[in-house]
Amino acid sequence: MKFKAKLAWVDGAWASHVLLESDAQGYWVRIQPNATDTDCQSAIELGCVIPGLVNAHSHAFQRAIAGLTEHSEQSGDDFWSWRDRMYRVALSIGPDHLESIATWLYSEMLKSGYTHVCEFHYLHRNPDGLAYADAAEMTWALVRAAENVGMGLTMLPTLYMNQGFGQPGLNSMQRRFASTPDSILNLQQLVVQYANSKGKQASLTSGVAIHSLRAVSLAEILHLTANSGAAPVHIHVAEQTKEVADCVAYTGLRPVAWLLANANLDKRWNLVHATHTAADEIKSIQTQQASVVICPTTEANLGDGFFDLPEALRQSMRWSIGTDSHVNRNWTEELRLLEYGGRLSMRKRNVSLLHQNGCGSSSQVLFENAIRGGSQAAGLPLAGLALGQRADMVEIDLASDSLLGVPTDRLLDALIFSTPSANFKSIFVAGKKVDANSDRWKPQFIQTMSQLEWH
Repeated sequence: MKFKAKLAWVDGAWASHVLLESDAQGYWVRIQPNATDTDCQSAIELGCVIPGLVNAHSHAFQRAIAGLTEHSEQSGDDFWSWRDRMYRVALSIGPDHLESIATWLYSEMLKSGYTHVCEFHYLHRNPDGLAYADAAEMTWALVRAAENVGMGLTMLPTLYMNQGFGQPGLNSMQRRFASTPDSILNLQQLVVQYANSKGKQASLTSGVAIHSLRAVSLAEILHLTANSGAAPVHIHVAEQTKEVADCVAYTGLRPVAWLLANANLDKRWNLVHATHTAADEIKSIQTQQASVVICPTTEANLGDGFFDLPEALRQSMRWSIGTDSHVNRNWTEELRLLEYGGRLSMRKRNVSLLHQNGCGSSSQVLFENAIRGGSQAAGLPLAGLALGQRADMVEIDLASDSLLGVPTDRLLDALIFSTPSANFKSIFVAGKKVDANSDRWKPQFIQTMSQLEWH
């Protein structure tokens, strides 16, 4: 496919009259700024385009409770009381429910400019805690959802074995999460085999995930990661201060420090949240080529705290963003809150520029880092409008209220920091346009919501 964009975000800057050409497999094979009319013959004309972004952390089923956990009937509401409410919903969601919820969610993500999602999936068993006849029943529901809307997907079947540090086994509310390293590796292979058999390697793959240090032992972590190949490895870590304290009490080390000392971290690894991470730990994450997945709106919603972004940028540590519990499905809001969190805590502006003497564009720093880190999180070439990367892009509607009258060199700034968020006119995944604005999935989602018991 050939496209001609009046403006395109290439190599960290705006370029004009850009010819973009993808091959039959859905990868960029030609990126040519200042292209001539002769070069662009038969090309599809577009306006202003940017790369699609990876949503590096998703629990799709939690979309069903977005906005429904803000009423509390007890004092001291926190992450752990929220978790109990989330568990109750998790026990009522079947495969059809999950496919409906995820299909609507992924269509929302596409409309907001995400073109790929990393699905951290631990809802494996039926509501009684028994295995489905097909152990991948819930996994296939998520794969179908992504296929329904044309979303790229990295499945992350998640290992979950213990209820807490020194507490082997799961409690009754966690019965659907039960798994073993070998069962997770089997799910990973099933997804990879399916992608290969359907010729979908460009848009569908699978890594593995570890729910948390409290949920898995070291031996199980090492077995899983030693047998999962070069695929991404994701883990929740250091999200809550109680988790940090419990880890220190049980192991003698902070969670990230324990991982660094014991888990053979490398570029496959993506540490989700890592909210409470010290400067020396950030340096070691960077040294071992691992990455962090930051989920600003969920971390704010759950009262987790602020990740130390300025320190991560100083250390050149790779990071990406995710929407996690999906109280928000818009990447511009994630990046905006990530910057604003730093501004509020440090009482300074443009904290994303502190590592470069306060000069430049915060938007450029945030966007470029999110693109590069997202590619690592997904385990696929998704690092922007560049040769060899998957041909994902979104066309910005320059008539959006937040962009009116904005000069070209400030468009990215307005896209991230001016609200309401701008609209996207068209979305492309692996070189193909997807129908991101269709509402045909809405009625089924509404019906599904009416069937769930979330109280």
